[in-house]
Amino acid sequence: MAIYAMSDWHLPLGVNKPMDVFGGNWQGYVEKIEESMSRLNSGDYIIMNGDFSWAMHMRESRPDFEFLGRLPGIKLMSKGNHDFWWESKAKFSAFMEELGLSNVHFLQNNAFDCGDWVVCASRGWISPSDKEFKESDQVIYKRELLRLEMALKEGEQLGKPIIAALHYPPDDGFIDLLSGYRVYTCVFGHLHGQAARTYRPKALNCHLVSADYLDFKPLKIAD
Repeated sequence: MAIYAMSDWHLPLGVNKPMDVFGGNWQGYVEKIEESMSRLNSGDYIIMNGDFSWAMHMRESRPDFEFLGRLPGIKLMSKGNHDFWWESKAKFSAFMEELGLSNVHFLQNNAFDCGDWVVCASRGWISPSDKEFKESDQVIYKRELLRLEMALKEGEQLGKPIIAALHYPPDDGFIDLLSGYRVYTCVFGHLHGQAARTYRPKALNCHLVSADYLDFKPLKIAD
């Protein structure tokens, strides 16, 4: 069993919004994901930390989840800023049961036991140091810190090393929080193109796992 991570799949199978328009390595990206994911074993875990589908509603995401269901591995999904289809855990469970998918798990401010490891997930938010940060973002930022801490506290109780999964890059506030727990590494996404190539985490064992940054090949985090 191994644990992998790859975020920002941006699947367009339920809507007509492919990422190919951005050129470069986005050309044929759905096929690239299918090929690279096919190499996972059924018992491997894949952390999918945000921006899975372009669907606006859960029903619209059905073709994306049907595609996901054909791929091996146990999927651990958390929310990104473009996951407008995201709903309650009860609705997720019912939808996955309808699709016959038992290997898809939704993480929302909680911890997931992976045997020797624990995955704690939350969305995160734009940093107060970002020039785009507004006064209205302050409430969301603080709330996301609290939600991540909830997940970390739950994970700490399991007494195992923690893999933290965020969508937004961790800034100083999130890094300070992560440093206070048994966090082995932190994976994050959200960044693409030039922003992905130039970003450098300030601390911790952090990894950017945006799909295009990884050339659509999941990054192995732990064995």
